[in-house]
Amino acid sequence: MNVHEYQAKQLMREFNISTLNGKVAKTVDEAVAAAKELGGNVWVVKAQIHAGGRGKAGGVKLAKSLDEVKAHAKDILGKTLVTHQTGPEGKKVLTLLVEEGCEIEHEYYAGLVLDRNTGRVTFMASIEGGVEIETVAEETPEKIIKVAVDPAAGFTPFIGRKLAYGIGLKDKELVKKAANFFGGLYKLYMEKDCTIAEINPLVLTKGGDILALDGKLNFDANALFRHPEIEALRDPTEESAKELEADKFGLSYIELDGNIGCLVNGAGLAMGTLDIISLFGGKPANFLDVGGGATKETVEKAFSIILQDENVKAILVNIFGGIMKCDIIAEGVLAAAKSLSLKVPLIVRLEGTNVALGKKILNESDLDIIAADDLADAASKVVEAAKKGEA
Repeated sequence: MNVHEYQAKQLMREFNISTLNGKVAKTVDEAVAAAKELGGNVWVVKAQIHAGGRGKAGGVKLAKSLDEVKAHAKDILGKTLVTHQTGPEGKKVLTLLVEEGCEIEHEYYAGLVLDRNTGRVTFMASIEGGVEIETVAEETPEKIIKVAVDPAAGFTPFIGRKLAYGIGLKDKELVKKAANFFGGLYKLYMEKDCTIAEINPLVLTKGGDILALDGKLNFDANALFRHPEIEALRDPTEESAKELEADKFGLSYIELDGNIGCLVNGAGLAMGTLDIISLFGGKPANFLDVGGGATKETVEKAFSIILQDENVKAILVNIFGGIMKCDIIAEGVLAAAKSLSLKVPLIVRLEGTNVALGKKILNESDLDIIAADDLADAASKVVEAAKKGEA
């Protein structure tokens, strides 16, 4: 789960991570009023969307007068920003963060992620931060240092100092400030079950302060039951309506840009299904895992969500029955096909528990269902069916 920058900074301040003062605005007038309340003579008007690269896309602008604040707010609000993280469809800006300005001495980068190779939460930091951090990572990776945190010891002052020295800080007081900053970031990451905590840029001001000029936090959706305060920050306008609907029914649904709908049980099987569809020249329209405890009604709901995508020209049901029995899936498939007046080709591959009963239920129905013997056969048939649907 993602949150906006202004929400991330609210959480950061709870962990003594320094940020600039800012106010949220939903209208141009609110943006101007926010700048007046903040005071000063320099402000930054920032688009609030769940994507990076806002600056390059024209979503972050410096204002040196209230008239400029008004002009920038009018330009950004309602605009669709297209960045390297939004995809070509972009994201519409509905909220702004108006923030006070500051005099920057130097920009750095800092982030925390789980390194799955080592199984440890790992800091990444660089003496070069800002909008070109991806270029730094690609062209001069030696400028990015990594420090893994031993889960038994946790964050220690040594790690904080190592990071501070690693990004080029030498002054004793600045090293101490930076170490405390990194310590607060680690505490936030662990206590709030983050998957990513990123500060880009982390800045040293001319006044000698270390603060987060920007902030990105992602959270483990599987841990949200522990954090109702994080769940409350969810912005449904930033998420697919179909994904939100699926979540209500315990379905794992991710919208993609292809034309083959996929209904699968188990994340691993779902990924394998997407891969083999691609191998046979097709493009999946979604990732949909009904899980092991699906019911007839759940399967029917899964079909209805898949069919909300007008690009879907064929559907592949690929089930390996373990906890999820094949006959339950078959009954759900029939109920969905009848209630939704299914008009696209349906390819079904069943294996596992109660597979014979499941196939019998499908074979004895009056629906035009294309049976598949194995995964390769299923992929071949659904790709061919989707091509005919596009013709």
